Amino acid sequence: MGSDARRIVGVFGATGTIGRACVAALLAHGNEVAAFVRAGAGVGGRLTQDDCARPLAGATIRVVDPTDPESLVRDGFAGLRCDAVVSCLASRTGLPRDAWAIDHRAQLAVLAAAAQAGVGHFVLLSAICVQKPRLAFQHAKLAFEAALIGSGLRYSIVRPTAFFKSLSGQIARVQQGRPFLVFGDGRLTACKPISDSDLAAYIVGCLDDPARWNRILPIGGPGAPITPREQGEALFGMLGRAARFRQVPVGMLDAIAAGLTGVGRIVPRLADKAELARIGRYYATESMLVLDPVTGRYDGAATPETGTETLFDFYRAILDGAAPPERGEHAVF
Repeated sequence: MGSDARRIVGVFGATGTIGRACVAALLAHGNEVAAFVRAGAGVGGRLTQDDCARPLAGATIRVVDPTDPESLVRDGFAGLRCDAVVSCLASRTGLPRDAWAIDHRAQLAVLAAAAQAGVGHFVLLSAICVQKPRLAFQHAKLAFEAALIGSGLRYSIVRPTAFFKSLSGQIARVQQGRPFLVFGDGRLTACKPISDSDLAAYIVGCLDDPARWNRILPIGGPGAPITPREQGEALFGMLGRAARFRQVPVGMLDAIAAGLTGVGRIVPRLADKAELARIGRYYATESMLVLDPVTGRYDGAATPETGTETLFDFYRAILDGAAPPERGEHAVF
């Protein structure tokens, strides 16, 4: 099917930043879009159906519970000729119960309903960090990837690197004259961040590019890998100020996680905080680049790239007055 052919694509996770960008890209290419949204969608579950409809103008809104197979059939796919599905579903916290409920079980329910409805292509937004799985949400994502691969449906599994919004949390801090926080010396990790619109264009392109069918697709934005220290230096430079950093020892996260794990055996909510500390440590020490399975090292040159917008373009836009993204559970600092 050519990119200008009329086709119906269902988008799950349509109220997230990537989901909204995918809806816009699909509509721009002449597709009909059914946006499947949860009741109480968005950060903190605050969005009403009208709130969802405004940024998804042009799409048909279908309110479904992705954790309920009956709702997916009754409220989602019933009466809909759906040619392809793009799933941007993701757990909001990464905590084990959320991860297995959304990144695995809900995705399985969506896959089963899509297959029953005759959907021919399933595009999954995953994450590049599953290459070295140590956390519950990574194992949940990998378990669903395996199920999708074994389903018999045509699939495209997209594993992006860091999102711009995940790297935007310290803009206000630097504007206020405070130092940029880094773990270690700020050079422990690197990533090739990708914008929402560039990632959405890549995801939508999977529908028409046979080279992206039945493949796992790591993808980053344009340019060389960027370390946290380089992010800080760029922000200070744009503001015409000398760079100032505060170094946070990685061992501090280890101590926090260990302490909370012990207390969490008695107070369950503290076990959740221990997992969040482990998630923080992972991102503080692991690069979001393609992992060479032979050397065990991250390889920026082997990390594919797409698009035109850079993280520093994004920083400049925010400093010039563009609205910063609502980060929700993506906040680290």
